[in-house]
Amino acid sequence: MKKHIIIVATLAFMASCNTKETKKDTSMNTATAENPLLTKSTLDYGAPDFTKIKDEHFLPAILKGMEVQNEEITKIVADKNPPSFENTILVLEESSKTLDNVNAVFSALAGANTNETIRKIQKELAPKFSKHEDEILLNTELFKRIKTVYDNLESLTLDAESKHLVKEYYKRFTKAGANLSEDKKKELKDINAEIASLSNDFGKKGVDAMKKGGVVITDKNKLKGFSDEKIKSIEKDGKYEIQLINTTQQPALQSLEDRSIRKELFQKSVCRAEGGEFDTSDLVKKMVALRARKAQILGFNNYASWSLQGTMANTPEKVFTMFKNLIPGSLEKAASEIKEIQAEIKKGGGDFKLTPYDWNHYAEKVRKSKYNLDEEEVKQYFEINNVLEKGVFFAANKLYGITFKKRTDIPTYHPDVLVYELFEEDGSKLGLYYGDFFARDSKRGGAWMSAFVKQSKLRNQKPVIYNVCNSPKPAEGEPALISFDGVETMFHEFGHALHGLFGNQKYASISGTSTARDFVEFPSQFNENWATHPEVLNNYALHYKTGEVIPKSLLKKIKDAGTFNQGYSIIENLCSSNLDMQWHTIGTDTEIEDVAKFEEEALAKMNLKVDEIPPRYRSTYFAHIFSGGYAAGYYSYLWTEMLSHDAYDWFKNNGLLTRANGDKFRKEVLSKGSTMDYAEMYKTFAGRDPQAEPMLKARGLK
Repeated sequence: MKKHIIIVATLAFMASCNTKETKKDTSMNTATAENPLLTKSTLDYGAPDFTKIKDEHFLPAILKGMEVQNEEITKIVADKNPPSFENTILVLEESSKTLDNVNAVFSALAGANTNETIRKIQKELAPKFSKHEDEILLNTELFKRIKTVYDNLESLTLDAESKHLVKEYYKRFTKAGANLSEDKKKELKDINAEIASLSNDFGKKGVDAMKKGGVVITDKNKLKGFSDEKIKSIEKDGKYEIQLINTTQQPALQSLEDRSIRKELFQKSVCRAEGGEFDTSDLVKKMVALRARKAQILGFNNYASWSLQGTMANTPEKVFTMFKNLIPGSLEKAASEIKEIQAEIKKGGGDFKLTPYDWNHYAEKVRKSKYNLDEEEVKQYFEINNVLEKGVFFAANKLYGITFKKRTDIPTYHPDVLVYELFEEDGSKLGLYYGDFFARDSKRGGAWMSAFVKQSKLRNQKPVIYNVCNSPKPAEGEPALISFDGVETMFHEFGHALHGLFGNQKYASISGTSTARDFVEFPSQFNENWATHPEVLNNYALHYKTGEVIPKSLLKKIKDAGTFNQGYSIIENLCSSNLDMQWHTIGTDTEIEDVAKFEEEALAKMNLKVDEIPPRYRSTYFAHIFSGGYAAGYYSYLWTEMLSHDAYDWFKNNGLLTRANGDKFRKEVLSKGSTMDYAEMYKTFAGRDPQAEPMLKARGLK
């Protein structure tokens, strides 16, 4: 085990010291002492000082963090005193502090502002992280001490959160395989290391495939449908490049009039990681086989059964039951949408069958025809700074009483990043919030939230949270106008931010968003509801030229169109969610020869093979499950959508946008972290179990 290796290596080194080696060691110690990632930041809230942090600081700092944690683990195991909460659980909890702080900054840049150096470090660290985690979670002597504390928990005088922490560590270790024999542990470590390496390769290829897989156009006339501002923003050296985003469907397909360009763009999207230098098919096959074997070692029939322990769903069967309940109504809704769109094609003189690359283009025409809703007109009312400050922040102020102050003295990792300080209603400090909203080559696709500093009373840390989105950056001097989808994304990600900001735990490992996958998306999806609340919308939806509040007639159109295209939307989600579960319910006796064939069969098995509607992600670029930690967990977006609509229904029945309601939601949900059973947590808030009815109504499926 690593902790023993380190001890032996250190003794051997000291025994053979010579002058040259001593100088090298002194130099390394000096470099460590001067590393800004290993010294306490002097900035407010301990925020990272990006004026000092360089790429070369990351690797030695992370390795030092691992070393520090290993030393603490060694102390726990070597302690001759009987295992207790203080000398075992508490020391274990705090052992990762240095590594947590360093990796938080590294992970942020790896996702939002990467470069070749950072990518190389990621590749080098992937197996090291896996090995480091395994050598803790599979440490036999350490687990014995944890189990002793766990077995005697009821006799200990501890507060409720501390008792829950003990239970969480016991579950985490047993789930990881701490009860396995030593030979099985070794095999598991090898598997985990290989998966980590493959996952890193998948992520890198995915980013490269997206960045280099766009369509380059030389004839400006082929861009008919794009606004002058849009054309200007994609022009470079007399050419026009439409870059890919991470999902299958591409936003440009909605506007482009030229069908041949739409087809080319769509084909580039769906085939981005099939064949050629960015092919990920072999990585997918290797990973799912390794995950199946991992589950078998841990005593489960498949990876999903193992992975879903501790979630609200708990078993793959419950997830598939949810799919089966949603699929019939979704297919019915999608079938009616297909008829509408096919009729629109015919009305426009088209003599062809609807394809996926036609859908968004003609769906927009149907939307305009049916609801007279023009997305370009809508965008004029959604300038990104107004959306953030007068929309997202405004709603949070109304619900929770918090206020925001822009900070220009806090250094950031990129000039586009904004920083705000947050305060409680009584003026006390809450934390820092960073917003990074524009797409760029150095950023992976999608949108997310994470923390530079996690809330922890024990560590005396207030939260430093960041949101990352990928809205198109306008040409210089032009306003940043975003679609209503972009608006909802900003509300969504700030829902995650609130979950992290309102964490009220003693221990960092169970604070804020440290919850199960099928619960963590609940606060974020719930927060989307405020984007269309009249009081909120009328405050931020201001025409970027005139300052005019969005007309009631346009607002009505947006609401009326809210259930439009929902058959398509939920089917593409179900397709990907089903793919995820099908990949992770195979056993070790299943050999996958062709990824594309497996996809087709997986979709057909659940009656989800709809020619006009592709999965939101195909397997070869499904980063969520093959490089993003959502393996056997993508269903959680639908699961938590059910919770979010049900919670909003509770708000509607209790006065909607009120401080009393906000305070209750904060107290019972947003501030709880992972300190209790999630079903119990929800029931405490709502007074009942969640119901699917509000979601079905919101989706227009009932």
